[in-house]
Amino acid sequence: MANLGARTNGISSNQVEIPIHANGVEPKPSEESHIDYSKRAQWLRAAVLGANDGLVSVASLMMGVGAVKKDISAMLIAGFAGLVAGACSMAIGEFVSVYTQYDIEMTQLKRERETNNNGEVDGESEREKLPNPFQAAIASALSFAVGALVPMLAAVLIRSHKIRMGVVAAAVSLALFVFGGVGAVLGKTPVTRSCLRVLIGGWMAMAITFGLTKLIGSAEL
Repeated sequence: MANLGARTNGISSNQVEIPIHANGVEPKPSEESHIDYSKRAQWLRAAVLGANDGLVSVASLMMGVGAVKKDISAMLIAGFAGLVAGACSMAIGEFVSVYTQYDIEMTQLKRERETNNNGEVDGESEREKLPNPFQAAIASALSFAVGALVPMLAAVLIRSHKIRMGVVAAAVSLALFVFGGVGAVLGKTPVTRSCLRVLIGGWMAMAITFGLTKLIGSAEL
């Protein structure tokens, strides 16, 4: 009777619970759970910084030339020279910086693997997480060029010097606001604060370049 009571009450020491899933299908892990967002951090940072640098530096360069030269060709040539030189500089600088980081992390990885006697499989999986200097360099150069094209395209079809300067400043301001928002979204920071910070910084760079170039040009050194 005791055994019968135990069985009727569902009490058994050998009871095994079998999970039953809806529709008889095992739940699959979400694809997003396998995404390693750390791999994106290096080239995203290079892309955002490169675009912002290209925009501010080339726009400031064109505004500086426009302060002493009303010819549109002078502004466009200065902008193109700044685009090429800046893209090459950004790519080389990013490549050297990231490659140095890569060498340091590789050395540390080998040291830890020798200490812990890890296998090659672990080493390969860890190597995949290391920063890619070529990827960072390409992303930095291309994004710099994209940012630099904004003031050049804004000025290319406008013949009036004063209107051209105003359009360039307006286009650059809008692009700075957008880049600030994109950087905030990627970095999970306040959007408004980031946009204003980038925008004010760009205005200051253009104003200082314009003012100093105008001052030197008027002095006829």
